[in-house]
Amino acid sequence: MPPVPSDVRPLNRQEWAISLKSTGNKATVIIPVKNGLPHFRQVCEALKRQKFAPGFEVICIDSGSTDASVSVAKSHGWRIEHIPPSEFGHGRTRNFAATLGNSEFIVFLTHDAIPANDLWLANLLQPLEEDPDIAGAFSRHVAHTDADPFVAWEIQQHFRGLEEFPVVQITDRAAYDADIGLQQIYHFFSDNSSALRRSVWAEFPLPDVQFAEDQIWAKTIVEAGYKKAFAANSVVRHSHAFGPWDTLRRSFDESRAFHRLFGYRLAGSVRGILRSSIYLIRRDIGNALRYGWWRTHPAKTISRTLESFARPLGHYLGCRKNLPRFVLARISRDDWIKSL
Repeated sequence: MPPVPSDVRPLNRQEWAISLKSTGNKATVIIPVKNGLPHFRQVCEALKRQKFAPGFEVICIDSGSTDASVSVAKSHGWRIEHIPPSEFGHGRTRNFAATLGNSEFIVFLTHDAIPANDLWLANLLQPLEEDPDIAGAFSRHVAHTDADPFVAWEIQQHFRGLEEFPVVQITDRAAYDADIGLQQIYHFFSDNSSALRRSVWAEFPLPDVQFAEDQIWAKTIVEAGYKKAFAANSVVRHSHAFGPWDTLRRSFDESRAFHRLFGYRLAGSVRGILRSSIYLIRRDIGNALRYGWWRTHPAKTISRTLESFARPLGHYLGCRKNLPRFVLARISRDDWIKSL
């Protein structure tokens, strides 16, 4: 895979005008794809319905699909580029794809994040068009229509909390440095559905890391003085249903990455595991009783009880040093996916 060109630089206003006139596209939508069906078909159909007058192009980077994902993309007229599975990297692949376009805005979308309506793109780009100091924006997530109610509720609560921070910018660096909770809010970003100003991306491309490339990028740009926006009116359907084992693995990867990259300890002690588990069990069982989910989803209600222990245990293990190699190979979900 070609590296990001070393001479990439922000374009001046006149160059942007020439570029946009020549392509007719103001945004480049980039979708990394690998066996994305069935959701990827819905993603493509939703993109076709977008109401965005300035125009946009779609570039799909396929890393070895064995289903009909490539055929679906071609049937919609999208540009397809192929890379070997071994060359895929969350930041690296997106950077490579970004060099293939020359529009003002770079939009990242995953093959299972379905735009919820025909204004998804326009609403995502609106903050960047209104404020030149905003470097990037990300969409609100809602669960897939077939998601269980526990997952749907959890996603809803997470993004509802972010509505209190529609635009963030560091104005008091000392206060920011002293408040880990505030840092986590300022760093949160999701390239499941996001938009970057190309001129800022040229200065700060995504890092080539295994996990949290989007949040590292957000940390970098806010600490460089730029603003970050949450485009709550831009909505995608995106969710995953994990059982206890995959919850443990996902939590392990999250904790390991956050501890290494940001210094966070999501669960630093055995007592912390128990405290977090009790909180999660009480929360989920309370919701199951309150909303009747224990009747409509009895198996998932039992599974959530186990997941409530698996999540903090994964966070605890992810912060531990010198775990045996065979444990790392078994427990890391990201390492397993990368080996496929």
